[in-house]
Amino acid sequence: MNPPSPIPWRFTGDTEAIYRRTFLARSGIGLGSIALSTLFDRDHRAMGASPKYLGLPGLPQHQPRAKRVIFLCMAGGPSHLESFDYKPQLAALSGKPMPTSFTKGQPIAQLQGKVLKAQGPMTHFGRYGRNGQEISDFFPWTQKLADDICIVRSLVGEQINHDPAHTFMNTGTAISGRPSMGSWVNYGLGSESNNLPGFVVLVSEGGRNPQPIASRQWSAGFLPSQFQGVPFQSTGVPVHYVDNPQGVGSTQQQELVRTIAQLDHHRNAQVHNREIDTRIAAYEMAYRMQTSVPELMDLSDESASTLAMYGATPGDGSYASNCLLARRLAERGVRFIHLYHRGWDHHDRMKKYMGICSGLTDRATWALLTDLKQRGMLADTLVIWGGEFGRTPMVQFKGGKEPGRDHHIKGFSMWLAGGGIQGGITHGATDELGYNAVENIVPIRDLHATMLHLLGIDSQRFSVKFQGLDMRLTGVKPSRVVREILA
Repeated sequence: MNPPSPIPWRFTGDTEAIYRRTFLARSGIGLGSIALSTLFDRDHRAMGASPKYLGLPGLPQHQPRAKRVIFLCMAGGPSHLESFDYKPQLAALSGKPMPTSFTKGQPIAQLQGKVLKAQGPMTHFGRYGRNGQEISDFFPWTQKLADDICIVRSLVGEQINHDPAHTFMNTGTAISGRPSMGSWVNYGLGSESNNLPGFVVLVSEGGRNPQPIASRQWSAGFLPSQFQGVPFQSTGVPVHYVDNPQGVGSTQQQELVRTIAQLDHHRNAQVHNREIDTRIAAYEMAYRMQTSVPELMDLSDESASTLAMYGATPGDGSYASNCLLARRLAERGVRFIHLYHRGWDHHDRMKKYMGICSGLTDRATWALLTDLKQRGMLADTLVIWGGEFGRTPMVQFKGGKEPGRDHHIKGFSMWLAGGGIQGGITHGATDELGYNAVENIVPIRDLHATMLHLLGIDSQRFSVKFQGLDMRLTGVKPSRVVREILA
């Protein structure tokens, strides 16, 4: 597909397609009247174009299993050794020197050059569900989901520190400025919602040392900026710059937007700049969001039992409230919903902070999947849970007397559910100490390829020409769909 502009021209293979808005703009009818008809006619009777971006021609390329993605990011790197990967031999070795055969020459974040000692699991594990999935006591509510989730124990990453690891998880590369996975999905498939962005981001925090999350993690990169993630605030004003400034009425707003839209249209008739198209689309969406966002954030139509199930208090900015908002966003057609919970960076006092973080997130995660399932939505919603990496089998003390673990990328765990995923199974394995992924290894790009496949997209045939290269979310090397975990 070349070039990446979503409005002027499209290429799918050897087929060139021209969009209706392009034809109207280039034939003298003009984008201004279309934009303004969207802005000022709420029921769109006078519209000459679709009120939403409908995706690329030819996509999906095959029958999708999932319509949308909810990515639950436990930012900071939750320990696989205290969650989904029980290692009895690590427990037996606890307190003893870590064998150098595992660690020699390996990248270690803050333990590099230190004396390395093994640390056994800091909690108990049990077996749950029909296949006896091993899940720790830090996650009693996830234990109830054992038959719904697929635990993948063999993820491997390439970046050992938080920000580049998030960048790699979100964009498929550690190079800043590339499109995030939510932007790729939004660009390829478009939105199912007339009144909300196709890609929404929600952030909560609680735990040890909440690492900052940069806005480039939901950037559109070299794609048009209309496909970037839109952060929603769960406290205060939900979306910045959507409400009118104090003292500005609707008539003044209409006159201002009308004038700006006319100027943008006049300029774009000369330069055909995709970012001007994006600006006009932003005006359209901002106007519609003035009604849709307050309705979305008003939880008065949710029953007391639903609020109690999530453990949500409206307006508190918690992960629980964000999970409830994620379900409401999914119901309203948002294509990609990315939740970050900051606080999982457990270099010390792991037992304490694992308890805090899991206490803030575990029940709400169970409630989200349960709610989606009860509403018949889990079958076509892909839910992914995990962090940017795992934690070391070696102990670390940093600022506290109780042990923690350092960053680890050689083998860690995530889980997936819904949207074409086979529930109740565990895929892949690390070695006996939880250091290296050794069985059915899943690189991050294979996770991306699997996600795209479930959405009906072939990752090898989904590219954008940029700086002379066919750029993909999954990179230039072939990636693999992890078919063993598909239903």
